[in-house]
Amino acid sequence: MATLQQSDSLQTRPGWRDFLGLCKLNVVAVMVLTLIVGLCLAVPGVPPLDTLIITSIGVGLASSAAAAINHVLDRNIDHKMARTAGRPFPQSRMTAQAALTFAAIIGTAGIAMLAIWVNALTAWLTLFALIGYAVIYTALLKRATPQNIVIGGVAGAAPPLLGWTAVTDSVGGQGLLLMLIIFAWTPPHFWALCIARKDDYARAGVPMLPNTHGVEYTRLQILLYTLIMILVTLLPYVTGGSGLIYLVGVTLLNVRFLYWAAKLVFCRDISDSMKMFRFSIVYIMALFAILLLDHYMIMQGV
Repeated sequence: MATLQQSDSLQTRPGWRDFLGLCKLNVVAVMVLTLIVGLCLAVPGVPPLDTLIITSIGVGLASSAAAAINHVLDRNIDHKMARTAGRPFPQSRMTAQAALTFAAIIGTAGIAMLAIWVNALTAWLTLFALIGYAVIYTALLKRATPQNIVIGGVAGAAPPLLGWTAVTDSVGGQGLLLMLIIFAWTPPHFWALCIARKDDYARAGVPMLPNTHGVEYTRLQILLYTLIMILVTLLPYVTGGSGLIYLVGVTLLNVRFLYWAAKLVFCRDISDSMKMFRFSIVYIMALFAILLLDHYMIMQGV
């Protein structure tokens, strides 16, 4: 209780940078990128510009709201971790009331934009994703099971599907496949970070896989999930949703990803886990960029 009270007592009044810090804009930017690709892939030509802009802003605001709620729920552990010690709460620059008010305003605005100017399906799915990340993952799964990131990964994988539904008003098979790619990518991506930040999570008492089952077991799981991810990322080509440009591009990306996963298992250099984590971010952005390029090359008959 003393820790919570201390985290809610301000040393300075929060500024606009502190509110932006609650939004995790680097994460939101990757989510919006995958959303835009999902939106573009759902139509044969160029999607309506107004739908693209409104959907991106609406989902971006809702994702930022979920991130702000995440900050509030994690405020009692963030000060124990070097990775999160610079956030507004550990630095005593934010109160829970201010952060939750901010989250309520931008979250409501984002969902309302989607409901009014896009469609109800996208608005509802975005709301479910917000609740899934902010409540089910952060408040429940994160502290309950080392499989938290696997189960909770559904919420983080939603953006490309939201882009798809924004223009089709339906949950199509290809839209679900785009979501499945991120879902399969999330465990090896995040567990690489967990290995690098194992001591942080131990101090915070968060049951991440390296702490509950050991680093060697986690490395093996990363390799196994990488193989699953590789199979999943081939499905767009197998199902006819993409062409040779995507197949060649994703194969090159997968070879590199598999290299890092195998290196973790067989070389066992602890510094490789952070290198793999950084590459995994480049990987998912490049994969969706190649999907988009392939889509429009096919439209041009290339």
